[in-house]
Amino acid sequence: MELWQQMVRDSVHSVDQLVDKFGLDRKVAEDLDEFFQARINPYYLNLIRYPGDPIWLQCVPDKQELNDLDGFEDPLKEDEMSPVPNITHRYPDRALFLTTSQCGMYCRFCTRKRKVGDSEKISMKQLESAFKYLEAHTEIRDVILSGGDPLMLTDVMLEKIIKRLRTIPHIEIIRIGSKMPCVLPQRITPKLVEMLKKYHPIYVNTHFNHPWEITPESTKACEMLVNAGVVVGNQSVLMKGVNDNAEVMRELLIKLLKIRVKPYYLFMADETKGATHFRTSIDTGMEIIYKLRGHISGLAIPHFVIDAPGGGGKIPILPQYVLHRDEDRIVMRNYKNEVFVYRDVKESKDLGNKIPVEISDKKNGDTKSPKNFKDITEIKMTEFISSNN
Repeated sequence: MELWQQMVRDSVHSVDQLVDKFGLDRKVAEDLDEFFQARINPYYLNLIRYPGDPIWLQCVPDKQELNDLDGFEDPLKEDEMSPVPNITHRYPDRALFLTTSQCGMYCRFCTRKRKVGDSEKISMKQLESAFKYLEAHTEIRDVILSGGDPLMLTDVMLEKIIKRLRTIPHIEIIRIGSKMPCVLPQRITPKLVEMLKKYHPIYVNTHFNHPWEITPESTKACEMLVNAGVVVGNQSVLMKGVNDNAEVMRELLIKLLKIRVKPYYLFMADETKGATHFRTSIDTGMEIIYKLRGHISGLAIPHFVIDAPGGGGKIPILPQYVLHRDEDRIVMRNYKNEVFVYRDVKESKDLGNKIPVEISDKKNGDTKSPKNFKDITEIKMTEFISSNN
């Protein structure tokens, strides 16, 4: 048994352990275990600094989960977009391939908790129908292995899946969605990365939410992947009490770049049952992006998106930088709230269907505007023809 497998086996998971380690009321612990089981491996457990800290919130069950009347079992309608077991096909050229129900840690905000931990819901017995679907749909060029966590599979089993995918001519890109580099970095071994090197291009999207998660162990795991030629990106979820602060987010993003992990997405939390207490306002996210853009490298700034409820896909949202647009010019504000005019060019050729741009009198979100945004009632039309950048 490898070290990472032993650490999974030694995880906090039972009702007795929840009562003893975290002081939960037994009845509450039993109800939480029935709703969505716990799994906190020793590595991640040791990252907790005090009760209720950003690490604790992500992994320790909370009675608030039981009082959530607003969330949905499947907010993204993944099951409705599943033509065969283990496949979700939402975008034309990409497909999600669920390979296992198991994770190295069960995050309390998980959007797939209706399936995670239940081998009947994500069954390896159904892999053949998934492969046949991918083979038949030649428009699919990009497959994302997910679950659960694909890196909970043994190296042998994972290689069987990747090797089979590489026999399908139209599949060009293989991505692995894994939180293991963050929550159980011991899983990233020399043997694993040597295997992955044989099947490039391989991409790994991992999931760091807080700078405390970037440790010597997780740094080593990410560097091993990158050194093996794997492109590593990060997807974070904006969560109350975890990272809903511009300074915390800035520290996380800068540290990710230092370990050669590219910030990819920052998600608004999904409307998942049991996770409503994690959700922040859209304005909070807007304010964070506003305070980041222009103040740190563009390399460090993720796409800020909402994964649209009902399966609409990822929709990017930004603070309102465009103040006005007409056929001659666009009026914009920059990160310092300075106003600039860019003169448009009239194209002589037919551009076909143009995308209309509608400028709302609202600022960012549906309610208050982010801090440091100034109301602009008058625009001085200074036109900058050249740039010092």
